[in-house]
Amino acid sequence: MLQQTQVMAVIGYYSKFMQRFPDIATLANATQDEVLQHWSGLGYYSRARNLHNAAVTIMDEHHGQFPQDFETIQTLSGIGRSTAAAIASFAFNQVQTILDGNVKRVLARHFLVEGWPSAPQIEKQLWLLAESLLPKAGMVAYTQGLMDLGATLCTRSKPKCDACPLMNSCTAYAQQRVHTLPTPKPRKTIPEKNTTMLILRCGDEIMLEKRPPTGIWGGLWSFPEIDADTDTQTEALIEHIVKTRFGILAQTDKPLTKLSHAFTHFKLHIQPQPLNVLRPNTNVGETMQIWLSIDDAIGAAIPTPVRKILLSLQNK
Repeated sequence: MLQQTQVMAVIGYYSKFMQRFPDIATLANATQDEVLQHWSGLGYYSRARNLHNAAVTIMDEHHGQFPQDFETIQTLSGIGRSTAAAIASFAFNQVQTILDGNVKRVLARHFLVEGWPSAPQIEKQLWLLAESLLPKAGMVAYTQGLMDLGATLCTRSKPKCDACPLMNSCTAYAQQRVHTLPTPKPRKTIPEKNTTMLILRCGDEIMLEKRPPTGIWGGLWSFPEIDADTDTQTEALIEHIVKTRFGILAQTDKPLTKLSHAFTHFKLHIQPQPLNVLRPNTNVGETMQIWLSIDDAIGAAIPTPVRKILLSLQNK
């Protein structure tokens, strides 16, 4: 949960998640829908899917016991080299190198490593440095201390150099380069995309559609979408698309206020388009679509923008 997400945002989700899934077996036996529902709002949903898949693998292939071998740990879904090293170090007291964002920042400043830390050649250099510094004993304390140093003192902005135990040996501090390191990621223009979300209403219920297992909001429930970047959208065309795709006769209503949602690599502009269903298709709901009341839909595994739209409908 802490990958790409701050501690304060995680605490509430973590407590509720652990209450529902207190052990590997409970998590593995749950449906992915239920896991995503308890993750809903936290973002980066591939983390939840990977966590669930890893639990299933542990139950199926490792007799319910978390593997202790460093290489085997890395075969679990969503666990890379640094995360596997953290698990091996903290859980099994193994001597393994950790290189998370905080550690990268400490090393880049202390040894004056130029270049964006996640660039392959720079990251390789940092891995070699990190491996060369491993202690022969006290691995847990060393690893936790290094991570905490980056999280509390050697921070991205406003570093507390005067309180840092490495101040006297820090090359960036000696050369007054602390605020220029690590080298920022080269800036790219963030692309923008447009989509229209179709809010099909039939009486007191709205229709949600299961998203593909991969991609943005993978496995979550959302409104059906039309790519607004490629489709010329008239009311007649939208109604035709709904009839063709779902076999539903519907009439467009007044569009709702647009909203935007920022992802890591692009910004999505959403036009919510309500439609009143005149003649439903009885087959809808048998596969990837379901009809729910607004209250039930809000409680489902849905992405944040969909929740915002549903809440706006609930308040009308």
